[in-house]
Amino acid sequence: MSEKSNVTRRRFLKATGSAASAVAIAGESVAQQTTEQQTTGQGTEQDGGGSDRTLQMINGTMTTLDPIRATDTASGTVIQQMFDSLMNYPNGEIAVTELLAQEYNVSDDQTTYTFNLKQGATFHNGDEVTAQDFVYAWERLAASENSRRSYFILESIGVQHETTQDGSYEPGTLAVEAQDDYTLRMQLSEPFHSTLPMLAYTSFAAVPEGIVGDIQGYDGEMPYDQFATSNPIGAGAFQFDRWQSNQEAAVTRYDDYHGEGPLIGGVRWAIIEDDQAAFTYTTNRNADVVFNEQIPTAQYDPGKVNVQNTDDLGREAGTYGPLENGATMNYLAVPTINSFYIGFNTNAVDKAARQAAAYALNQQVAVQQVFKGRGQGSYHFTPPRIYPGGPQQYAQHAEQNYPYGYNESQLDRARQVMEEAGYGQNNRYQFTLTTYQSNTWQSIAKIIRDQLSSAYIDVQLQQAPFATLLQRGRQGNLGAYTLGWIMDWPAPDNFLQLLYPPRTDTSQSDPLSYINWSDSQAAQQATQAWEKIQNNPAPTDQAQQARNEAYVTMEEANWEDVAFLPVYHRTDEKFGYQWVDMPKFGAAGASRQMYNTTTISQRNSN
Repeated sequence: MSEKSNVTRRRFLKATGSAASAVAIAGESVAQQTTEQQTTGQGTEQDGGGSDRTLQMINGTMTTLDPIRATDTASGTVIQQMFDSLMNYPNGEIAVTELLAQEYNVSDDQTTYTFNLKQGATFHNGDEVTAQDFVYAWERLAASENSRRSYFILESIGVQHETTQDGSYEPGTLAVEAQDDYTLRMQLSEPFHSTLPMLAYTSFAAVPEGIVGDIQGYDGEMPYDQFATSNPIGAGAFQFDRWQSNQEAAVTRYDDYHGEGPLIGGVRWAIIEDDQAAFTYTTNRNADVVFNEQIPTAQYDPGKVNVQNTDDLGREAGTYGPLENGATMNYLAVPTINSFYIGFNTNAVDKAARQAAAYALNQQVAVQQVFKGRGQGSYHFTPPRIYPGGPQQYAQHAEQNYPYGYNESQLDRARQVMEEAGYGQNNRYQFTLTTYQSNTWQSIAKIIRDQLSSAYIDVQLQQAPFATLLQRGRQGNLGAYTLGWIMDWPAPDNFLQLLYPPRTDTSQSDPLSYINWSDSQAAQQATQAWEKIQNNPAPTDQAQQARNEAYVTMEEANWEDVAFLPVYHRTDEKFGYQWVDMPKFGAAGASRQMYNTTTISQRNSN
């Protein structure tokens, strides 16, 4: 950490007064913080030029800085700045390009991938990035007890490997080889249709060989906790500066970056979970660029959006404002690939109650009234852009087949299904719905609670910090809960894997969802459909057709049991003060965007 960063951190603590006030934002403390930043060079008039300015942003609660452990968007957003992979989604678009790979070749049978690495790319510790670093990094992904994404490489891509008698990965058998310092060879068990898009995910990022000793053959240069929390070393455009849980995280420019830029001095995220506090922080000009959550729905006014142009990817650009502070911000709206839903622990919430909730919810009304049109109501877990046949087929299949009322609430059917299950006014049912800390999701929960009251169901509402909700979910301690899934790679597999029943079992380590879906005919159908998907992985028309049929089967099986109740597909929005020039992001989402080409001009009060 540089002396400048040390001074800045001391001044920041002095300005906010305590760790708690960094998130409990009030007008006076924010104003004081801004004054301190103007004297310490944190991206203001005094910072000595555009290249030294720090991009000020807001983030949610982070859990780790280890690429193979992170499963939350907050951690992933920061990791994206520090760790580079072979491939990349440039500015969050879904057409992958080379990053640390200079070029690649694929065998005729599409099972052997050979990557030629850029020469001269270095890690933040000064070591050159070599093919052996990828061999080590991917072995960690497959074998480390810290990995939560081992299935990415072992099952999804299907890199050849051996297994033990109990079916688990045999360490050291991954078919990934460094043929020389700059040539990496990977052998798949069979062709996989999304290999290159998956390799763009930061779980596959390069890390220095032997940096931690959490796999066989390595003692580690540092303890794991140090790497994961206070000294992550990657090859990205920015290097780690600091992270204090629930307070802030910061990265600084890596001057020897192998790619373009970075054109700013660094990025700092204030960690603020409360959306109203984030909004106050933004309107006090302490954040340069913010996204949906930082302009909460309660404060969002669709009438302030002025769309000036729409590009061929459906991205709407214009302005938003004026804000309460008089400023007008640059505005971008992008139909990204995501899905937000209510999950039901099927061991804890009866099927009749789950179906009643589906009958009660009118997704489109919820989007308009609660989310103020910032998205579209969802009826499938697979987002429209990657649904088999595209958005038109998505809408047609839902309108013709969704069993719980397309764009309508059917409370009479909700009461009927509960009565058929033996419930009534004198025998009411009860379950608990837990949302993460979001006023909009609490509003959705209240709508469902109020509607289900007339269907003999009493819904108890709870809120939990995001990290706490995930922990409780993995432990099987949730009845019903709200979460979302943002694409790792742009294919239905990436979403529907959450509905593969064996991966929903919270008695197993690291389940992908927390619904314990089993022991029903629909769960069996979903299991068989997923196995069909896995048995047809090739990038051929025939295999694609087989997968498409299985995707739809899984969606309809979920409709039957309502393990997930789809709510909406969010439109991602970016709001930026006019002194920031950040490229548009694409359908992969803002969390996949790197900030190396962002520039900041002199801040002003307009």
